[in-house]
Amino acid sequence: MNWWESADGEIRVLIAPDNGTSGTDAGQLLSLRHPKSGIAANYLYINEGLHELQWHKKSYTSWFLGDYVCEDGGLYISTPIDPVFIMLPIFEDARMKKANDPGKFRQLDEIIYIDGFPGYHHLLPVIEKSMGVVCEVKDIGSTKFFRLDDSKVIAWLCAKADRLKQTLLTLDKNYAAQDDKHTLAEVVSILGDYLRDKPWVELLCNHLRLDLQDLTRKADDHSSSMTDNLHQSSAQENGGAASTNKKTAKTARQGKKVKIETDSHNIKDMFTRATRSRTKTTQ
Repeated sequence: MNWWESADGEIRVLIAPDNGTSGTDAGQLLSLRHPKSGIAANYLYINEGLHELQWHKKSYTSWFLGDYVCEDGGLYISTPIDPVFIMLPIFEDARMKKANDPGKFRQLDEIIYIDGFPGYHHLLPVIEKSMGVVCEVKDIGSTKFFRLDDSKVIAWLCAKADRLKQTLLTLDKNYAAQDDKHTLAEVVSILGDYLRDKPWVELLCNHLRLDLQDLTRKADDHSSSMTDNLHQSSAQENGGAASTNKKTAKTARQGKKVKIETDSHNIKDMFTRATRSRTKTTQ
């Protein structure tokens, strides 16, 4: 864990792999499109792995950093993410599929050229290794050409769904008590946070014989349950007071709060220990 102090005095605390910050791989913050919304979001690229950044903030928290106290108790956590999720919408658009036409084969340099998002070029080595699992690949001379393949994507998603389902069964006994279809619905709902509804969530539901509308309803019910739990927890933290902030209800459905940053930075420069100590002025 490390922290960084910006020019305007803002403190950021990050939990992330630390071997890259002191080794040869310094790591970088990359601005990429979120695979679900398409909105710019920050990702950490370090040690040839991609991590998503999540920002968590609870009421009445602070940090003791060195010899001073940071009143803002916000926390950044980097968690590994399969780069295929990030690249799936990029490769989908690049093939320019129409009706029954499977689309075009394209070079990686063409596919990852996204105006306003130079960060994708840093992922070139990772993309070449990872996207073969969901693409048809042709070697012409020394050049590789890629085209997304629907059947390979569905197979990859089914493998992800099965692995996630097994994880849920071991983490929460409530999943073991419900029927398999309900657990699969929860799994697809989680995966859906990183997938476009069309075509991928829709195709996955069809393959698993799940009703997409029923899945959406269950996701809404799950979010409402989360909201109620958050309200109850907040009331307990405030000594049982009933004056729960209504803003919590609006943000509870998001589950995770991600703070958007811009541009790409060297992680060693951005998250280094703040050396300027703060002292109280006494007169």
